[in-house]
Amino acid sequence: MSKESQIRAFYNGKNFFITGGTGFVGLCLIERILRSIPDVGKVYLLMRPKKGKEISQRLEEFPKNPIFEKLLETNTTDIFNKLVPISGDVGEENLGLSAQDRQTLVDNVNVVIHSAATLDFQENLRPTVNINLLGTRRIMTLCKEIKNLRVMIHVSSAYVNSYLTEAHEKVYDAPEDAEKVISLVGTLSDEALDQIEPKLLKDHPNTYTFTKHLAEHEVVKCADKFPCTIVRPTMIVGAWKEPVPGWTCSKVGPQGFLMGASKGVVRRLPLAKENIADYIPVDVVVNELLVAGWNAAKAPSGLTVYHCSSSTQKPFAWSMLESSINGMLHKYPLKSAVWYPHLKLVPSLLMFRISAIFIHFFPALLLDTLLRLTGGRPILWRLHKNVWNSLGRLEKFIFSEWKFHNPNTMDLAKKLNDTDKDIFYIDITTLYWEDYFKNLLLGVRRYLNNEKSTNLQSARNKDSVLMVFHIIWQMLVIVTLWYSVAAGAGLSLVQSAWVAPTLYMLYSYL
Repeated sequence: MSKESQIRAFYNGKNFFITGGTGFVGLCLIERILRSIPDVGKVYLLMRPKKGKEISQRLEEFPKNPIFEKLLETNTTDIFNKLVPISGDVGEENLGLSAQDRQTLVDNVNVVIHSAATLDFQENLRPTVNINLLGTRRIMTLCKEIKNLRVMIHVSSAYVNSYLTEAHEKVYDAPEDAEKVISLVGTLSDEALDQIEPKLLKDHPNTYTFTKHLAEHEVVKCADKFPCTIVRPTMIVGAWKEPVPGWTCSKVGPQGFLMGASKGVVRRLPLAKENIADYIPVDVVVNELLVAGWNAAKAPSGLTVYHCSSSTQKPFAWSMLESSINGMLHKYPLKSAVWYPHLKLVPSLLMFRISAIFIHFFPALLLDTLLRLTGGRPILWRLHKNVWNSLGRLEKFIFSEWKFHNPNTMDLAKKLNDTDKDIFYIDITTLYWEDYFKNLLLGVRRYLNNEKSTNLQSARNKDSVLMVFHIIWQMLVIVTLWYSVAAGAGLSLVQSAWVAPTLYMLYSYL
């Protein structure tokens, strides 16, 4: 006889309050709760009007989201009646809550999961302090008022300690006094704030990691009042198993690379292919949030930190995929591809920039011109320009390697009974990266490019046509350069015949 799920038993009848519920992790978390904990109480979602839509209208769109397709195979849309939108914003005083909504949360909530944050690496200190640091403080203030709070779960990031090459599951000393930072943000102009930012950040690469680090200390302050737990995911990628392998709605990281590569637009990728890239599937992250909350609630107070990571348990390096990635791109091509896909890994930003001029910008100029002539909207030049401009900010994350040790997570996995190991899996030892990336590519195809498996054969036919055009394009480039070199040297094409194979070799190296 199978054992009862301990996780499900704990959360049955409990009311959640979730911030960041409309984001990548948040949507997967809501789906997991509704499908795996059917007897959950209410799930209050902090939401704000967006794009002219009220929060009730935004909630009405949930059943149409592809992530809920599996849930709706066994449930009617009535299951979404458990979701209760609460108008507010972590970036506003008192979370922007009305007195009535705040009282509702104080009287009814049992579990708080704080996921909302600004992830923009370009942001200066003002918005990141307000949302990441003060937003967390506002959540913790609310938690202190909640009458029957069983556990508070804070979604942090392993990269809050990215100034270390190896990090452990503990809260490190704050990089700066939070009150000083808040005071500076409240009194200085944007220009003055930008000037002192490097001094404040010290070894932190950006304001995101800096403010998320400070936010952890807001949780620490409450650890003696009620059970708290901090879960630090690394780079979150598409689903491993649930709700379906490869599900994603994020264009960040590998999903974005694969989306661009499938289109034939991204053809060079700057990275250190032998370095460990710490990726963690989104379904493992949401499972760990729920499991960590269940475990923390066993004690009346306290704090445990968990790294939701792969670098020390199931490490991945892009060299593992280098020989197979292009085969995948042509086995599962896109009908909407604009160029023949071929992804090559380059080891430095300098090499990438040289390659990008010939491999990205020249084709982008050609395709954007064709789009203009046919009434379309030229976007490729702008896309590559944005990538070019962002590389400086991302260089540390592209070429650095971290080890995020996760013994607390591995110990937590051992506490699960067989039923919970199956439903709320957090052990990634059976994850095989090549199989995972094949499913991720299919997920990118389905969920980011909106292409179904029924058009796969026609997509393969187009892929063959694009290969012919790609060969013709390469020949035109080489012949044009050959002619230019010959003309510049005062030679005939026959006299400069050696130039053609030389150019081909150089072009292939790019």
